[in-house]
Amino acid sequence: MTGEHASPDLRIVRGSANEEELAALIAVVSDTYEREAAAAVAETPRISAWQRTQRPMRAPLRRDIPWGRFSG
Repeated sequence: MTGEHASPDLRIVRGSANEEELAALIAVVSDTYEREAAAAVAETPRISAWQRTQRPMRAPLRRDIPWGRFSG
């Protein structure tokens, strides 16, 4: 799905459905998807006063540099 209001991709893999059944399925799934997407809220991370006042003791290790700064 690309975009903010993209609809879900539905595929019928077994059986045969007529147009009315497909329309009902699409209506129910789309409505449920829209409700769930509207209700989805990411929690904001809680940072304690202790974490806010701490500063790192050193810069994080760089994993892209080999140990000892040489590779041979």
